[in-house]
Amino acid sequence: MPHYTPLIATIVGGLVLAFVFGAIAHRLRLPPLVGYLVAGICAGPFTPGFVADQSLAPELAEIGVILLMFGVGLHFSLKDLMSVKMIAIPGAVVQILVATLMGMGLAWAMGWPLGGGLIFGLALSVASTVVLLTALQELRLIETGRGKIAIGWLIVEDLAMVLALVLIPALGGMLGAKGVEVGDGNLWLTLAITIGKVVAFIAFMLVVGKRVIPWVLSWVANTGSHELFRLAVLAIGLGVAFGSTMVFGVSFALGAFFAGMILSESELAHRAAEESLPLREAFAVLFFVSVGMLFDPSILWREPLALIATVLIIVIGKSVAAYLIVRAFGHPRDTALTISASLAQIGEFSFILATLGTTMGLLPGVGRDLVLAGAILAILLNPLLFSLLDRYVGKLATPGPAPDELEQGGEAKLRAATLSGHTVLVGYGRVGSLVGAELAAAGQPLVVIEDKADCSQLAEAAHDAPVLVGNAVTDELLLAAGVTRASWLVVAIPNAFEAGRIVARARALNPSLRVVARAHSDAEAAHLTEQGAGHAVIGESELARSISALVLSPAH
Repeated sequence: MPHYTPLIATIVGGLVLAFVFGAIAHRLRLPPLVGYLVAGICAGPFTPGFVADQSLAPELAEIGVILLMFGVGLHFSLKDLMSVKMIAIPGAVVQILVATLMGMGLAWAMGWPLGGGLIFGLALSVASTVVLLTALQELRLIETGRGKIAIGWLIVEDLAMVLALVLIPALGGMLGAKGVEVGDGNLWLTLAITIGKVVAFIAFMLVVGKRVIPWVLSWVANTGSHELFRLAVLAIGLGVAFGSTMVFGVSFALGAFFAGMILSESELAHRAAEESLPLREAFAVLFFVSVGMLFDPSILWREPLALIATVLIIVIGKSVAAYLIVRAFGHPRDTALTISASLAQIGEFSFILATLGTTMGLLPGVGRDLVLAGAILAILLNPLLFSLLDRYVGKLATPGPAPDELEQGGEAKLRAATLSGHTVLVGYGRVGSLVGAELAAAGQPLVVIEDKADCSQLAEAAHDAPVLVGNAVTDELLLAAGVTRASWLVVAIPNAFEAGRIVARARALNPSLRVVARAHSDAEAAHLTEQGAGHAVIGESELARSISALVLSPAH
């Protein structure tokens, strides 16, 4: 090979294999991330053929975590975070404690020392940022009450793991680390310094970042340079994440999240989210590939019983604990089940803890293998759990859920239940709001489905019509919107792939439904038509017709 670099080979090999196996997974009606994990296994050192650089893949994946958390922060305000603190903080702390104790119990049964059991239990207690957010985005739950609790819970876990990564080396001697002497009484000082750094970071972002970040992005937007704006978005997300780690010692993910959350107060937040979306998705794929690369298949027959117990702790133990905690705080079943499914997996912090434990001589090598294998299997099972959750919630909605079981929008759903022959409008952005105004002016009964809180508020202010907040891909909201009794479905969201899924589900629920969907190209229009849309309107084509009509009109 004339010119070879590990970086290029890792990026190209990872993305190509991810595409191939992701397409196969899609063909088999499996979640694409299953294909991404298989691609990682194929690119890892434990299978023949191409082997990617294992030291580079996790770093590339970390960029995906940064961008993903930055994007979540753009849609998550400080008010949202504080609104769930009463459940997220105690819930996450208790769940970490329960999962850690279960992991320590399994480690004790295998004869490991106390230090190894503590590391193992902590590694099983913390959920993966990428897996959780990917699942929430897939079901468009991030801006719902359930999604906000899950994300708040995740942030608390993140803070707890940052604290653990600092304290474990300080406690190494007490835990039995090799070549480390028992601490000399500086534990409380280390703890105070760590907490002080986290508090200083949060204060810095709220005082300085809140003024500087929106101002910088606004100034760049006023230059009129599209490329410079995109670069500014990436520089803010990546720069704040890296700087927060270097200066304050917090995680990349937490730094990126706060950068996005501060920027969310700017009017340019939506545009910033769109600009960072392609890179977020590409590097999130590399995260799953890097996880697959760490998997040693031999653990399946070397330690089958221990592996089964590890997976049960992750998928069942943590889920049951989270469910009971959320229910104990008085939240409905669908919220508790969403949190349970969200936390039934482990990821990046687990790998960091396992690596730290083996490096210090606390965690046996088989412990690291169990953590990695358990993560792979849990990530593979997680989409299945969300699929079961989606179906269960849909069944709850079919006969018409009681108002006290509805997470939010109960009054709107009750109003929608009285309509017949109406139009269901999905999406209330630039196009959807214009469509809604025209239909309302003509006296057409209307139900709006919108997953963004700000757009749903605009719809509520503009129309005396039910506005349902959530994901129209789920049968729950389509049924709540009365799609089985509706005459028309208008899908005004710009994402043709998601629109196709909405159209297909709606047509399955009501075969006689007339459907209009928005497209950006002939290929997208063809895809929407295949999914059941009677009309696919291409914006550019309609704009060209209007302009041509004006130019060719005799009156002009």
